[in-house]
Amino acid sequence: MTMPVLYSFRQAYPDCEIYFVSRSFASGLVAPISGVHFIPGDFNGVHKGLKGLFHLFRVLQKMGPWELVADMHGVMRTHILTFLLWVTGSRISKIDKGRKEKEALCRKENKEFRALKPSVERYRSVLTRGGFPFELIPMPGKELYGQADLPSGIIGEASKTVNIGVAPFAKHPWKLWPEEKMLELLKMLDAKGVNLFLFGGGGEEKKKLAAWSAQLSHGQSMVGRLTLAQELKLMSQLDVMISMDSANMHLASLVGTRVVSIWGATHPHAGFYGWGQSPHDAVQMDLSCRPCSVFGNKPCHRGDFACMQQLKVEDVLTRLDLS
Repeated sequence: MTMPVLYSFRQAYPDCEIYFVSRSFASGLVAPISGVHFIPGDFNGVHKGLKGLFHLFRVLQKMGPWELVADMHGVMRTHILTFLLWVTGSRISKIDKGRKEKEALCRKENKEFRALKPSVERYRSVLTRGGFPFELIPMPGKELYGQADLPSGIIGEASKTVNIGVAPFAKHPWKLWPEEKMLELLKMLDAKGVNLFLFGGGGEEKKKLAAWSAQLSHGQSMVGRLTLAQELKLMSQLDVMISMDSANMHLASLVGTRVVSIWGATHPHAGFYGWGQSPHDAVQMDLSCRPCSVFGNKPCHRGDFACMQQLKVEDVLTRLDLS
C-alpha cells in the first residue's frame, strides 16, 4: 500500500532518491519504481532483536546522512531504529495510525461508525509532514508491473474469455468466507466457462487449492508456479479478482485490476481498502457489530460469525455482474 505513495512522491520530486527498508519479499514491488532503492531487513535473522536492529542502524547510518527518515510502520522495531537515527542527527517523521479512531470504530459498545483516513493517505502524510508536500496521482500499475514473462500455457486461449482470479484465504480466520460457499461460487463460475486462477500460499492452502482446481474444468491453482513479478503480470491481465480483505486485494489493486472483495470481521472504513477500488465492489453484511477488529484477529463476540455466514453466493455473483 506504500507503492502508490512512493510513485507519486517520485513524480513530484524526481531528484530525490528513496531508500526503502522492508522484508525481502517487497523488493519486487519496489523494483519497477525508478529512484527507489531497496534495503532488505532480515528480522528473523541478522536483524533480529536489539543486537540485530543496532546492526541495521549502523548500516543505515553509514549510508547517510539522511534528509528525512520516514517511519511508515510505527511498531517497536521502527521506533528503535528511528530513535537511534534521530540521536545521530537525522530528521524523523512518523506515521499517525489513528489508533484511538480505530478503537472507537471497532468497539462493541458506543461504536463510532465512520470512514477513517485511508492508509495510503496516512503514508503520504508521513512524507508531507516531513517537509515534502505532494498529492497522490494515478499509478500506471499495468505498465510498471506488467513486464514479466509468463510461463507458456497459463493464459493461452484464456484471453478470449473472462479471466477471474480468486484469492480465498487471509491471515486471520475471521476474514475468511466459509470454504463451502467459495467452492460453490467457483463451480458456478466454472459452469459459465469462466477461466479461474486460484491464488494462495503454501502448506494447507496449496493442498486445498489443488483439490478445488481438480473439481473445475476451467480452473487452475497458481501456488508455487510463479514469481511475484509473474503473479503481478497475471493479475494485470485479469478481468476481476475475487478476494478477502487480504494482501492479494492490494496486489491486484496495485496493477489496476478490479477487485470484488469479501469482508467479515473487518471493514473498509478502517482504511485498508484496495487503493483505487470502487466502494460498490466491497461485499459485506450491514451488521451493527461490524467491524469488531481492525485486522480480523479477534474472535466473533456474537458466536455465530454472522458477517460471513449470512453472505450468500448469489451476493458475490451479483456483484461480479458477468452478464
